[in-house]
Amino acid sequence: MQPVPISDYGFLSDCRSGALVGRDGSVDWWCPDRFDSPSVFGRLLDPEGGHWRIAPVGAGTAGHRVQRSYQPDTLVLRTVHHTPEGSVAVTDALAAEPGARTHQFGMRSPAVLLRVVEGLSGRVRMAVDFRPRPEYGLIKPYLRERDDGALVVNAGPVQLVLRCAGPRLLAEHGQVRQTFEITEGQRVGFDLAYAAAYGDPPAQLEPVGTLADTVRAWQSFRAVHHYDGRYPEVVRRSATVLTGLTYARSGAVTAAATTSLPEVIGGDRNYDYRFAWLRDFAMTLRALWVAACPDESSRLFAWAARAVGQIGTDPVPVLFGLEGERDVSEHVCPNFAGYAGSRPVHVGNDAWRQRQLDVPGEVLSAVWRLRDQLGDKFDAELRELVVGLTEQVAAAWHLPDRGIWEPRDDERHYLSSKVLCWVAMDKAVRLAPRLGERADVRRWVAVRDEIRATVLREGFHDGRGAYTGVFGSPELDAAALYLPVVGFLPADDPRMRATIAAVERELGGDGGLVRRWKEEPAGFVLCSFWLVECLALAGERDRAARLFEEVAGHANDLGLFSEQIDLKTRAHLGNTPQALSHIGLIHAAWRLTDPTAD
Repeated sequence: MQPVPISDYGFLSDCRSGALVGRDGSVDWWCPDRFDSPSVFGRLLDPEGGHWRIAPVGAGTAGHRVQRSYQPDTLVLRTVHHTPEGSVAVTDALAAEPGARTHQFGMRSPAVLLRVVEGLSGRVRMAVDFRPRPEYGLIKPYLRERDDGALVVNAGPVQLVLRCAGPRLLAEHGQVRQTFEITEGQRVGFDLAYAAAYGDPPAQLEPVGTLADTVRAWQSFRAVHHYDGRYPEVVRRSATVLTGLTYARSGAVTAAATTSLPEVIGGDRNYDYRFAWLRDFAMTLRALWVAACPDESSRLFAWAARAVGQIGTDPVPVLFGLEGERDVSEHVCPNFAGYAGSRPVHVGNDAWRQRQLDVPGEVLSAVWRLRDQLGDKFDAELRELVVGLTEQVAAAWHLPDRGIWEPRDDERHYLSSKVLCWVAMDKAVRLAPRLGERADVRRWVAVRDEIRATVLREGFHDGRGAYTGVFGSPELDAAALYLPVVGFLPADDPRMRATIAAVERELGGDGGLVRRWKEEPAGFVLCSFWLVECLALAGERDRAARLFEEVAGHANDLGLFSEQIDLKTRAHLGNTPQALSHIGLIHAAWRLTDPTAD
């Protein structure tokens, strides 16, 4: 079985969990309890991992054509199938809590997957193929029919109830495979509700009405957010994706909705991204701020402060679970074959154990951005957070670490990590008036200036004529593009200009894509948007705008980005939808709107 291209998937969200549905009408990924919970549909990672397909009989053959789009300002997906017999629409959503509006959205999501089939013309025979496989495909459940016609799935810790406001569903051998006809003007609604096996029963919702209410919930939420910069349509779409990646109960933003989609087909760099990274934190917060989502910015900051807790001598973890869990230890799912045979499939991410010196800089950048909301004098907990992180940087900045790309090999002196250490000290010095007697400004200034001098001396490789990824190494790394973005150097500094040119020349590819390093076969979407920002900061706004439009054009037909884009095939690679890719787009659009913006 050939895998569905990653770019063929649409993303559904209820701000509790995420689902992926392909152009072929199959829901191939759903972790219903929360983003990082076990899947009940996992065909994304194994042909036998479970799925739920609704599509015309003979879909994919000659004469079958698909059009799809999101309802405006939502993650409610409408797929129209045109067949020789007629046309039919399938609208998919993860249900909002009934009546939820504006910032209530996602707080009490009922964990219900809605699918509404609507006849548009003619008479079309539809096929239903329902094969739940809970616990990452480990369980083949029994399906039993209730007196009201609903199908009940009881399997281990999971209970599911599938209802259909139309044909009676018949189960056999742990699955449903049947057909029904739909004619012009007819609607048939399905709802699949999840609950824990030993908790309250799954919710019962009327599909058609709940679907309409979910559209209104999304649109009411987006209606209170206003963005006035360039490229408003793609920025609003990316902001909606970030909302969809938000775990509303805590305010954390998950890095992606999936695990183990490969950076290289057949490779082993397959990691679980269903967690919240502190590294992404300041970038995420700024993107939400730019997209005029201040309430979400504040909730994200509150989550981070609570997750970090009291600062000690141990490094702050780079990532946390969505409710602030620290231990997200990694293990392999041996029963999953992996996307296109790309093994291993991971659950959990051991990067939480790494020393990554850039993390405090991201957190203190976020504090600086929210300083006016946080007050002229910080409360005791916030003071301890800022002072504790600053002292950690002052004590450890000279050590090697694992860097922004989280390699699983030796620690090194990464340029980007040292620069973010400078950012941490610089922001701490600026925040000092709000910190009281604990602020040791004179010493902090000295450390800040020492870090800067070290980066300028050790980070530039004379033989390469550019800032490189690791002190003393000639190897280019697109992370050097971050220097102007965080304000360490102006983009028109001669050495920085030379670095930008070298990255564009040696790591760039067709379509405006930029690789992280030379051996990488795919462009990294975030780095590609960093190049846009650098060009805009260097005064090349027209060229930056053209590059922005090229890179933005690599999104799929729904405006979604994965982590990377193959330079030759343009195939999406890596986990999807990827928060950092959409964050990069928002930042670059705003930089083109106002190059002087902080």
